[in-house]
Amino acid sequence: MRQICRHLGFALALATLAPLTAFAWDRGEVERFATLPEGDANPEGITADKHGNIYATTFDPTGANPGRLVVFDRHGELKRNVAVSPGSTALLGLAFHPQTGRLLVIDFGAGVVRRVDPDTGVSSVFMSLPTGTTGSGLNALTFDKSGNVYVSDSFLGTIWKTGPAGGVAIAWVTHSTLTTTGFPPFGANGLAFNNKGDALFVANTGNDQVIKIPVAAGIPGTPEVFVNSVNGADGLIIDDDDNIWICANQADEIVVLDKTGRVIAKLGDFDGISKSGKPRGLLFPASLVRVDDWIYITNLSLDVTKIGLTQAVDSQWAAQVKRQTIARLKAKIPPVHGSH
Repeated sequence: MRQICRHLGFALALATLAPLTAFAWDRGEVERFATLPEGDANPEGITADKHGNIYATTFDPTGANPGRLVVFDRHGELKRNVAVSPGSTALLGLAFHPQTGRLLVIDFGAGVVRRVDPDTGVSSVFMSLPTGTTGSGLNALTFDKSGNVYVSDSFLGTIWKTGPAGGVAIAWVTHSTLTTTGFPPFGANGLAFNNKGDALFVANTGNDQVIKIPVAAGIPGTPEVFVNSVNGADGLIIDDDDNIWICANQADEIVVLDKTGRVIAKLGDFDGISKSGKPRGLLFPASLVRVDDWIYITNLSLDVTKIGLTQAVDSQWAAQVKRQTIARLKAKIPPVHGSH
């Protein structure tokens, strides 16, 4: 009888645990889309042109060589690899202006946004900060429906704004929710407007948060925390359904939220380093862009100890990377089995 009870108890335990597996995320399949030329630094920013070519910038704040603009065709074949000149070694977000078609690139090291020739890399200053501004950390950019340009400042907790033609920026909003004392030490990062244009969503990397800034007639309201616990919230885009796709750079995944802030997908994972020194899957994913049915993601693969920070969970893996990569996965939100 004791033996029968023991077996029954074991069976009941299995039955109790079984439903838990039904809630596992379907993480999709991450492909290696492209490999940067040998010697190129960590890719951070990413965008696409109207033909579907993919553009990435390199980030190497302690390096000596100018930052690169690396361009791949739709099949992952290298088209161009040019230095942004003039430019610092630390380039971040980039995007084509939706009205003028100009390629804008954030030069983190110089504290400006540059207008860059996408063929030659020759640059000029598109946006600068007011005279006397110090300690800035320009990071990512986006546009409103009128073509105004908005740039996040990770260190000053500010969203800067300038018109379609550029010039000296104004501080559109500055707020404590856009700063951080967390890790990595970047506050305001990726940003995007919802489809209606009445809210700007901003990733706060160090606080693991997404911030919502209400907007009325172009005027910002008070920023507020929209959602917590996105581990290293970095690059951010919004789809046609107002779902928010976020690079979680400390979790090596893409987190997708619906318009209410509910997580509806977690995509991708880190699968180790190949024998040739390339990351498999996602390693410190930083920025993302959608082209048709694909999401393209830069694997920043940054060993943060090299820029003077304390070790992160992926630092030792990142230190093993010999060739930098761009990943991609299907822009599909899998059903969450067992959620009903």
